[in-house]
Amino acid sequence: MASPMKIITVPELAQHAKPGDMWLAIEGEVYNVSKFANLHPGGAKVLEQLAGHDVTTEFHELHRHDVLAKYGRLKVGQMEAQDGAPVLARVPGEISKVPFAEIPGLGGTQYSPYFGLSHKRCLQDLRAFVEKELVPVAATMDLSGEYPGKELQYKLGISGAMIMRMGPGPWMKDAKSYGIRIPGDVPPEEFDYFHEMIGHQEIARLGLPGFVDAMGAGWMISVPAIYHFAKEEVKQAIIPQLFRGEKWSCLAISEPFAGSDVAGLRATATKTPDGKHYIINGVKKWITEGMYSDYFVTAVRTGGAGAGGISLILVERGDGVETSQIKTTYSTAAGTSLVVMSDVKVPVTNLLGEEGKGFKLIMYNFNHERWYIVNNLLGQVRAAIADTFMWAHQRKIFGKRLIDQPVIRNKLASSVAAMEAAQSYNEAITYDMCKAKGGPVGERMAGPIAMLKYQVTRTAWKVADDTVQILGGRGITRTGMGAKIEGLKNFAKYAAVYGGSEEIMADLAIKQALKNFPAHARL
Repeated sequence: MASPMKIITVPELAQHAKPGDMWLAIEGEVYNVSKFANLHPGGAKVLEQLAGHDVTTEFHELHRHDVLAKYGRLKVGQMEAQDGAPVLARVPGEISKVPFAEIPGLGGTQYSPYFGLSHKRCLQDLRAFVEKELVPVAATMDLSGEYPGKELQYKLGISGAMIMRMGPGPWMKDAKSYGIRIPGDVPPEEFDYFHEMIGHQEIARLGLPGFVDAMGAGWMISVPAIYHFAKEEVKQAIIPQLFRGEKWSCLAISEPFAGSDVAGLRATATKTPDGKHYIINGVKKWITEGMYSDYFVTAVRTGGAGAGGISLILVERGDGVETSQIKTTYSTAAGTSLVVMSDVKVPVTNLLGEEGKGFKLIMYNFNHERWYIVNNLLGQVRAAIADTFMWAHQRKIFGKRLIDQPVIRNKLASSVAAMEAAQSYNEAITYDMCKAKGGPVGERMAGPIAMLKYQVTRTAWKVADDTVQILGGRGITRTGMGAKIEGLKNFAKYAAVYGGSEEIMADLAIKQALKNFPAHARL
């Protein structure tokens, strides 16, 4: 158990107010910034002027709250409260009281038929993990483009943050045997798609889309294919390592020649004369997490033209596999890559499913992938709105807080209404997934999930527009108070493109609906 923090009085704080000996109080906690002063972006003089005082107001005028987590090592104690009792520290994983900062059914502002106590426990437990392990490094890694290391990937794995985002399934029963703890200790038989929704949205609330995608975007859309379709001996060898985060995988489908038109891909896999190996040649592009993945779930052509000639093969990083960074709008932390496979020799046992049936396997997980993208985006939308609400409440201009301006309240109301409508739509689809045979898998769910994705990406554009206008210059700055707003501005277009573009999603939903159009219906 950690020892209690030292209690510091106001006179004691005031004694530390000179160069080389500077303490500051922020939200009841005291930080020794003596050695940090020369590294401060605003220069040491700013801190010298404020040393020895409570600077909570000044801090929040210039910094995000999560900066405190990043520099928690500088903490030396807690301020004594007026009644002599210590100021209570923030509870890890606590539910925010900021309006609209939480999913209504989890934040205590709405009765919900979907969320219960296990969902709230799951949320708070995962949030505590995110605050402890991810928040302190997220901004730095996102800005520098640093890839997540094996230690961080392992922490993600054993915390349950990875396996829970695969959703309910038989793998949940195996988690404990792999040394993995599910957030909130949710029993495997109780775990549902609403728990999974929490997993996606909670990590997305970090609001730094490159770093968020580095936390498993490629992993989540590739591991299900390995679990469902790999040969048993392959699964036994690598699935435990993937679940624990000891190994990483990504999905290698898109090519310079084929994006949404998967059936047009050109990468080839040819069997060796002895029939024991495939020789793979081809180029894959825009492969999320490709730069640091150990395995590539790769779509290749083993037969003739069209969908019937496609197979899915698991390729291990090795001779003939070269990856190079693609610099996109967001951080290189996500490892978006060009993958070149040149005469890569792969055992035939790495074939996923049957030869020539790869197109169906690719389509198998698309519904779930699109639903995941929806929740990734909604988590970032909510984070942007919460930050905007807090900024409008604390920022003063022309003698008034921003929130006191009717035009600002109107923009907030417009964005909140759009977000909550999308979340309600999302919850309805998620409930359908809970009840439908196979969850999101199956043709019936394709149209509804496609329409949901279309609606949410359109909503994100609207929210990004409103929140950037409220934050002004900060809303287009990658660091600082508006970082999550700037991140949403970028990610909204990502979500509108990958996993199936907006236009294709809209078209798919309507074409599926037309299949059930009554033959004799007339106006």
